[in-house]
Amino acid sequence: MTETKLKITGLDCIDCARGLAASVAAAPGVEAVELHFFDGSLTVRGAVDEGQLRKLVTQLGYGVDDGKSASLPPAAEANALVGFWRYMLQQIEAKLALIAGAIILLSLALNWLGAPRWTAIALQIGALILAGWPIARSGLVNLWVNRSFNINFLMTVAGIGAVAIGEYAEAASMILLFSIAEALEGFTNERARGAIAQLKELTPTHALKLADGKELLVPVERLSPGDTILVSPGERIPIDGAVLEGNSDVDQAAITGESIPVWKAPGDDVFGGTVNGSGKLVIQVTRLVGDSSLHRIIELVTQAQSRQSQSQKFIDRFAHYYTPAMVLLALLVAMIPPLFLGAPFLNPADGSRGWLYRALALLIISCPCALVISTPVTMVAGLTRAARAGVLFKGSVFLEALSKLRTFAFDKTGTLTRGEPQVVDSRDLDCQGEADCEPCNNMIALAYALERHSTHPLAQAITREAEHRGLTECYPAAENLVARGGMGLEGVINGHLMTIGSRRLFAEEHNVPPQVDVWVEQAEAEGKTAMLLCDGQQVRGFIAVADTLRKESAAVISELKGMGKKTILLTGDNRVVANKVGGDIGIDEVRASLLPGDKQQIVEILRQDYGPIAMVGDGINDAPALAAANLGIAMGGSGSAQAMETADVVLMADDLHKLPFSIRLSAFANRLIRQNISFSLGSKLLVAILALFGFTPLWLAVLADMGVSLLVTLNGLRALRLEREKVGARNS
Repeated sequence: MTETKLKITGLDCIDCARGLAASVAAAPGVEAVELHFFDGSLTVRGAVDEGQLRKLVTQLGYGVDDGKSASLPPAAEANALVGFWRYMLQQIEAKLALIAGAIILLSLALNWLGAPRWTAIALQIGALILAGWPIARSGLVNLWVNRSFNINFLMTVAGIGAVAIGEYAEAASMILLFSIAEALEGFTNERARGAIAQLKELTPTHALKLADGKELLVPVERLSPGDTILVSPGERIPIDGAVLEGNSDVDQAAITGESIPVWKAPGDDVFGGTVNGSGKLVIQVTRLVGDSSLHRIIELVTQAQSRQSQSQKFIDRFAHYYTPAMVLLALLVAMIPPLFLGAPFLNPADGSRGWLYRALALLIISCPCALVISTPVTMVAGLTRAARAGVLFKGSVFLEALSKLRTFAFDKTGTLTRGEPQVVDSRDLDCQGEADCEPCNNMIALAYALERHSTHPLAQAITREAEHRGLTECYPAAENLVARGGMGLEGVINGHLMTIGSRRLFAEEHNVPPQVDVWVEQAEAEGKTAMLLCDGQQVRGFIAVADTLRKESAAVISELKGMGKKTILLTGDNRVVANKVGGDIGIDEVRASLLPGDKQQIVEILRQDYGPIAMVGDGINDAPALAAANLGIAMGGSGSAQAMETADVVLMADDLHKLPFSIRLSAFANRLIRQNISFSLGSKLLVAILALFGFTPLWLAVLADMGVSLLVTLNGLRALRLEREKVGARNS
């Protein structure tokens, strides 16, 4: 199955985009269609000719960007008026409208000068045809292909109706205003699309590759893992990699949302799209450009548009029936009063408006553009704003839902704590009273042999301690490793069966010496995590590990509680440690000594007790709990592809402050949506009532319809420019 991708231009409203997608889907050979309104990307799968596809798009009144034509830059001009006129001059429909406007002015001038009336009428009809031809063509083609009404068809009917009743000047003016309003709406939507396009422009197109002692400028698409590139101070890093040589401060705001540059040294990871600071860096490429962190961010933001929120789904269902119902109502308005009440069908001579005129005004008002766009434009703005702050939502449904959740469960290690525990105590039964005596060092070396290949945070602590003491070469790596149900690990070292694990594991299978029990109880009372080491059946001693809280954990938990959220700690650590952590940060409820499967079960129970729940974890070890929650939130996704796959929301930086910010952004977006829906429906109802009483001229109906669409779009875009300090503390 072949795949054809096109960049569509001229998409002024979401309803138009849906009509285009439906038309393409009905074409011969097409098996699947995906059209994203806000970036104009059209993907067609199936045995379809690209030339025929382009022809169909053109027939429907839209264009195909071949990359050669100039387009509005994503970061639109500071002077919006200049940007608008530039956009107008790029659109053929807008050019025709401007010419039609000049012709209408000429007709009015001739009429004022006393020229024969037929000259003004002829010019006005000519202006109507000139400005209205693209509109009529699009509306009629859509009706023929999709068997549905769009705004272009409704305007065509209104224009023909106005000519039929002799309102030539008003018909021409109506179409002219509609064309200009469409261009203005298109310009506004283009600025919204620019938010996503800005993300795409962060990655350089070329990189300076080092090969055979030479520096070669190559496209980033030609770079492969293992290649070496050079990045000078002030340049953007073109692709994900690891620093080989050099030290520098790197601005990672585009990926993680961190406001302060991060110092990078050999061995540290760097991300494509970030900005190198003061030092020269030699970087080894670790990912293809298509697999880079920035590419994944762009892909998620783009794909998120297709995962609709509940509000958007409701609006779509409503609009599906709304327009046909309004067309039927307009028909009834035009026919029933004249047929049964003796009311005038055409405009009477006294200057009042007949019922055909009123029906035409109602027909124009019936367009659902403002209503349909009220939700998605806000959601896309919110999704993009979140991405800029280093927060990725995998769909607008999750952005909508986040602020509505009342319960948040947290993993401990790596979430509320830094996730880098350190060995703070170790004692062998034969301890000689010194911190690094031979028996204690030997115990650390044996523990390292067991844990050296593990990525668990506690295992990493032992690895760091063994490296610090220089004990990494004492024993070979353990063989025949067996995980003990999340409680420990056993393996064979030089023919001896060795086991390392929690007190719970050893309490069930071994006799723990009283001295070791005392040590463990003392360590756990201090909030440390104790691991016991066993040689065969003989417990050798214990290793105490402690993690440090994130500096922001207490403040974030306090902030969440201020929002009315319930906070719960779910951890595999023992109750003493868990209670100490929970008490230090002020968490509401603590559940300890949980295996990964236990966390999942607890989350399901919490959902029954407290309603919808969010789970915040590392995205890998907490995958079952993340999946069981109504909303899974992963920490530090910039280096974890697993986190991207598991969670519904990814905090790209290890910064818990992103969570309350995201909640407030969600609440703000929901308020904007409610405002947009209320304003759209309320304004249309008001103008419709005025139209039924004959108080709404056709040109005002056009301005009312397109003006509302423009206002809800601008209101929705407020989420895009939102600063953290300006997000209200209210919840939805």
